[in-house]
Amino acid sequence: MTSDTLTPEPGAQMPVLITTKHRGVFAGLVPTDQDLTAPTMALHSARMAIKFGTTRGLMQLCETGPTDKSRISAPADIPVLHDITAVFSITPEAWAQWLAA
Repeated sequence: MTSDTLTPEPGAQMPVLITTKHRGVFAGLVPTDQDLTAPTMALHSARMAIKFGTTRGLMQLCETGPTDKSRISAPADIPVLHDITAVFSITPEAWAQWLAA
């Protein structure tokens, strides 16, 4: 964000967790001005949750990130992720765990 306004800087990105109709669960970066209601969107530095490994479900991946029991894929850019059903915010702590997984 710029210091004199509350608008994001051009090119700024934010971490999100996205679910799809096909039961896919992905964490990655989207532009801060991304329309989060879109049924498709690009996801940068994306990782897929192969196995949650959580005790408090999907939302735990958003709050605290993957656990030592989670199975997380290697990172990749996804130019178009189709059939999005939900977009969740990810805390900075959780995103750090996604990056370390």
